[in-house]
Amino acid sequence: MPKIMTLPGDGIGPEVTAAAVAVLREVAPDLSFEEHPLGGVAIEQSGEPFPQATQDALKGADAVLLGTVGGAQNSPWNALPRHLRPESGLLRLRKALGVYANLRPVRVQPGLEHLSPLKAELARGVDILIVRELLGGIYFDPDRKIEGDTAYNTMRYTTPEVERIAKVAFWAAEQRRGRVTSVDKANVLEVSELWRRDVTALRDREYPRLHLNHEYVDSVAMLIVSDPGRYDVIVTENLFGDILSDLAAVIPGSLGLMPSASLGDGAGLYEPIHGSAPDIAGQGVANPAAAIMSAAMLLRHGLDRPHLAAKIDGAVSQALREAPTRDIGGAASTQEFTSAVLRALDRAAVG
Repeated sequence: MPKIMTLPGDGIGPEVTAAAVAVLREVAPDLSFEEHPLGGVAIEQSGEPFPQATQDALKGADAVLLGTVGGAQNSPWNALPRHLRPESGLLRLRKALGVYANLRPVRVQPGLEHLSPLKAELARGVDILIVRELLGGIYFDPDRKIEGDTAYNTMRYTTPEVERIAKVAFWAAEQRRGRVTSVDKANVLEVSELWRRDVTALRDREYPRLHLNHEYVDSVAMLIVSDPGRYDVIVTENLFGDILSDLAAVIPGSLGLMPSASLGDGAGLYEPIHGSAPDIAGQGVANPAAAIMSAAMLLRHGLDRPHLAAKIDGAVSQALREAPTRDIGGAASTQEFTSAVLRALDRAAVG
């Protein structure tokens, strides 16, 4: 019986996680679930954003389903030392799991092009997969420091780190349209020169049939919203990936439509990319679509059940048309949207 560890977290996290678990129970009744605290709620309970009991529980999990982490800007959690803040717990979770490849699909649902801030002709058919390196670069610099009036963080990558994330991107492209765009800033950064050299060498050596091009991050920031159809798979380092994936998230029309999977050599981490939205927490109006689609990615990548993942994705598409939530112009509550997904799954089973 596969064991799923749930980390509902903060804000709307418990609400959207409950929706995702309800859908998983419907399509895969053999799964077992075990809940643990992470982030602000863990700080309140134990004084640590990533408690030892949560760390220990990871060892027996086949996959981890995360809600959201963090509070409002004025939250007292943000006044704590950096290593005790909710977001530090998330970074430590990623490192503990060894998840180095973050997959963020950016898809505009057919018939929902009007939700995008882009013109319909630009939004129609957009299907991008952003592969972000997750355990290296400037976010994990061990020498980071503030010294008086000076502060520094260092961006650092090694060839093995570059090659392992590039392999994920090339693997994904083989299953899609065969095109990879590697994003860097090689005109001014030595670390990007290494990145570009190693990605090219790997493609030439192991994936010669795939098309590879290199683009600067500032150019991609413009083109991803002015000509998104040019992209299939985008691979980049941690900082650039963080920024570009959030920028691309506006294309479908709501962060509530953006799932993610973080993969490594063991249990993967699956989570919606939206924040904790403390202003609407507890009101039952959060859009659970991204959490539910993250659960679909869990089935696809973590448990090798792509047929069940496809069923969930199809049911979410139907529910988005039948019972849209407030963030996408509708009035459905979190529970009403979840019920619409479950009804769509039932109809599919009958059909």
